[in-house]
Amino acid sequence: MAVVLSLSGSPSPTSRTARLLRHLDDRLRAHGHEVVPLDARRLPAEALLGADPHHPDIVEVAELVRAADGLVVGTPIYKAAYSGLLKALLDLLPQYALAGKTVLPLATGGSTAHVLAVDYALRPVLASMGPRHITQGWFVLDRDIQVGADGAVTLPAGTAGPLELVVDGFARELAGRAGAEPAARPHPRAAA
Repeated sequence: MAVVLSLSGSPSPTSRTARLLRHLDDRLRAHGHEVVPLDARRLPAEALLGADPHHPDIVEVAELVRAADGLVVGTPIYKAAYSGLLKALLDLLPQYALAGKTVLPLATGGSTAHVLAVDYALRPVLASMGPRHITQGWFVLDRDIQVGADGAVTLPAGTAGPLELVVDGFARELAGRAGAEPAARPHPRAAA
């Protein structure tokens, strides 16, 4: 069993991104993984905007990242990029905070015009943090995330099927790594 940090980078209290992640958390649990949900919007603004990596809440997030075997990183797409909230949080983590980890990037947005933001905006910032592997990412249209009166999320079959394949692939990747030693953290000057 692996530990997965499920990180929502949405600033919205009614976020479809966060709801989608919590829906997928259940699928990861069904694969036998422990899932720790984290909504970045719940972190104190003064720590994020003041760029305070020593704030107790930011230190706690860094510890959650360190303890995780893998991360699901979800963000709404604004102006062809991931959220500023997610960027502020990632900037406060250590340079190689994702070393040895498997990462699944997910994004939501209002238009298919934003589909490439997963690979051209989100993936590069995650890659700069040294993960062992970034699995295939996925983009979901906001309108495909239906939230019932009870808060349950449903997705149309054409969205649910491919997304489940991506999440299942991430889960299998983690299961294959369970118990394996984390990848060595690259030295910042190793490429020099």
